[in-house]
Amino acid sequence: MDAAIHRAWLATRHLLIGAAVSLACYLMLGLLLLGLAATLLIVGAGILPETVQTVRRFASFERRRVGARTGEGVPQAYLPLTGPLAERLRHATTDPATYRDLRWVLAQLVYGLVLCYLSLILWVPAIIVDGIWCGVLGRRPVVLPVFDVLADLSCSWSRGLLQPPPGADLAQRVEQLTETRAGAVAAHGAELRRIERDLHDGAQARLVSLSMRIGLAKRAYDRDPEAARKLLDDAQDQAEQALAELRHVVRGIHPPVLTDRGLDGAVRALAASSGLTVEVAADGVADGPRAPAAVEAAAYFVVAEALTNAAKHSGATRAEVALTRTPGMLRVRVRDHGRGGADESAGSGLIGVRRRVAALDGTVSLTSPAGGPTEIEVGLPCAW
Repeated sequence: MDAAIHRAWLATRHLLIGAAVSLACYLMLGLLLLGLAATLLIVGAGILPETVQTVRRFASFERRRVGARTGEGVPQAYLPLTGPLAERLRHATTDPATYRDLRWVLAQLVYGLVLCYLSLILWVPAIIVDGIWCGVLGRRPVVLPVFDVLADLSCSWSRGLLQPPPGADLAQRVEQLTETRAGAVAAHGAELRRIERDLHDGAQARLVSLSMRIGLAKRAYDRDPEAARKLLDDAQDQAEQALAELRHVVRGIHPPVLTDRGLDGAVRALAASSGLTVEVAADGVADGPRAPAAVEAAAYFVVAEALTNAAKHSGATRAEVALTRTPGMLRVRVRDHGRGGADESAGSGLIGVRRRVAALDGTVSLTSPAGGPTEIEVGLPCAW
């Protein structure tokens, strides 16, 4: 009996909150009409996207309620309401999920209140009937289970109304891939420009100087062998410097240490030369088959960028690097103990990390509160 009363109370509480949501939906409907009118009058065009965003928050709250009661979440798929006003208006008015939310608002106005009223009315016969039927006769409750039925019915209707439209996940995925492809193209273009600049300003300039010195040495060889020998010595120095420049460019494309030592050894070598006290932990990375070259290179450059930022900007003296191998995933975490406050908009390094990781369908999480610490965590999908 006590368990049945407790379940009935939880169901009633769910329906009471649903009734409160229904009352809020009246306000949402009024705001939507106001936003639509303001948009038609042009002067208040910015109100509609903000109103739609508010409706989305209420719909997301209902999804969480349904998920909490049923144990199965309700997915959502929205077009982003960011960017210029024209784009936000277009997404707000053309997103099929917006109209599904509006349909839920209109339905919630009715069934949220009706089901709540029914549950409140049923408590009187529940106390009388089940009080005698269960308390006196010791039988199973008859009316109390109806509260669960009403709450489950509310969840069922909300789930059906708030499910993403067919193909929404695919459309969202296509949009995400379009964005990551654009980021990958931009990162590739920036990398090509960097390589071209390094070759033009470094190795090419050295080779031009080398060619000139060899030419001068050839002309001076017969009349002044000593001067020719000095020019050849200078040319040899120029050749060695050009080779060093070329090695630097090659390391920027794909570090040879990755090929020679693997990701674990390459990261440890990178940590040793970073100027910080770096603790490296590799969980399962060196065991079994290696990750694809593109994944290893992305992980290496994430660590390199994070340690470079820590050494240059954070004031940190120590850091930790963790490489973790999980089924279908390579996780990289770099944490420094500096002053924090890392700002992605202040430079291109972290933006480049995001683009490089996004090109591999990975994820990037950055936390850097003022006062530190700064932690960047990257997940790279990987077929081991």
